[in-house]
Amino acid sequence: MFIKLFLSKSPPRRSGFRFFLLAVFVLALPQLILGEAVHSSSSASEGDAVLGQLGSIEFPASGAPEAHPHFLRGVAALHSFWYEEAIEAFRRATTIDPNFMMGYWGEAMAHNHPVWSEENVDEARAALKKVSETASVTVRERQYLQAVNTLFGEGDKLARDRAYSVKMESLAGAYPEDLEATCLYALSLLGLATHYDEKPDLQEKYRVQAGALTLGVYGVNPNHPCAAHYTIHAFDDPIHAILALPQARRYAKIAPEAHHAQHMPAHIFVQLGMWDEAAASNKAGWESSQAWVKDKRLPLSLQDYHSLYWLQYVYLQQGRYNAAAALILEKQ
Repeated sequence: MFIKLFLSKSPPRRSGFRFFLLAVFVLALPQLILGEAVHSSSSASEGDAVLGQLGSIEFPASGAPEAHPHFLRGVAALHSFWYEEAIEAFRRATTIDPNFMMGYWGEAMAHNHPVWSEENVDEARAALKKVSETASVTVRERQYLQAVNTLFGEGDKLARDRAYSVKMESLAGAYPEDLEATCLYALSLLGLATHYDEKPDLQEKYRVQAGALTLGVYGVNPNHPCAAHYTIHAFDDPIHAILALPQARRYAKIAPEAHHAQHMPAHIFVQLGMWDEAAASNKAGWESSQAWVKDKRLPLSLQDYHSLYWLQYVYLQQGRYNAAAALILEKQ
């Protein structure tokens, strides 16, 4: 019954939806009480591919074994919205094995930034043109490829986002053991939510549906980057933020290499008035992005200025006016 409720297509009545939120809270309660003890007792992630400093995932895909680690790194980077690193990793996979079709899927997916309402349709379609119609892939992989072709097919963005979400719901339902399908279905719901700023009830419904899904992933694999990251996005408001506090405390440890993973916990910390923690998260996100840009000799524009201005905001909330002013002087 719970699964049917959060997969319901119709907008909820307020009373029923509040009951649903209570159900989500009950599911999350053990995490809030036990904290790290919940994580340390889980053995579900043992044996998963550990992707450097980006978390732990499993994603079987057809192709050369030596290309697969790069593909996994790309997927993990994708879950932390580290799109530049994701594209680089997917291209490495397809350079090693040009017949690694899911590598082109991943490259196309890296051109969709649903939470930020951004996409590069031309670049995504260019990647998808490299997918062979006669490629030897599994039925499951073909469903992923069909879904991404829907995402970057014809029609306006809302229509494509809706159709893609339906495809991912079907894929996640067909392969309940595939955490990637569940994660990407949840992300599609977060993307749909961005279309409904003027319909807060519907927006809330999509976000809480996504959060319920990612809490489930977190229960299976607490080292999965999607499980923490998307839960934070789903509950990023004053009412629901407490539900994502365990994930906020953990995400930076799951994917310390990704500067966005350092910053994201601040979204929950700010909602809960945890200013010291918010300052630390934003400082870490900014400094991590600086190190990445310097190490790879990338344009300074790729530094995470989002973390920087959040850091200044937090300093102002703390009354640390000199520290806030110093950030401005530092960038002059």
